[in-house]
Amino acid sequence: MSGDGAGDPERDGSVADSTGGTYTLLVEFAASAEIGVGALGERRFGAGRYAYTGSALGAGGFSRVDRHRRTARGEHGVRHWHVDHLLGHPDARIDRVVRSVGADVECAVAERLPPGPVDGFGASDCDCASHLAAAEAGRTLDEFGARVRDAHEAAVGSAGSVGPGGEAPGDDDATAERAARVDVVDGE
Repeated sequence: MSGDGAGDPERDGSVADSTGGTYTLLVEFAASAEIGVGALGERRFGAGRYAYTGSALGAGGFSRVDRHRRTARGEHGVRHWHVDHLLGHPDARIDRVVRSVGADVECAVAERLPPGPVDGFGASDCDCASHLAAAEAGRTLDEFGARVRDAHEAAVGSAGSVGPGGEAPGDDDATAERAARVDVVDGE
């Protein structure tokens, strides 16, 4: 996907979308490593493909994704969230980002993905087992990406397009359904 639509804010996601919503980072991890993950302690991450699901519901919207990109490029050293520890490792690379724009479906997406290697990762403020998923053995990055996109589309569809503030759609459900959309943007 690199270079595909570069410079186009709709495709590369480099311009913060103030609408916000839910995102999943598809991360390639080149080599196995032990990484300290804040209060979760030292954890082993095998080489492979991971999907981290988070929310970008504040005033900055998807600017949080830009922060994750800077962390993965080594341009941002602050480790605030669990995912910062993974992305800050030199063997981590964000390949792409799947976004549910205008929808608060973080937990619904995370629950539709395979279990991750670290219990509680990214899930300290909810009852989910983890917001980090690991691709099944033998699954390509494109196959895993398609599964992540399917999880977003299913979550948005079953949520009836719940807005970023958790509000239910208004009287016009069709309008609310059109307001939320799933898209894929470049990772770096």
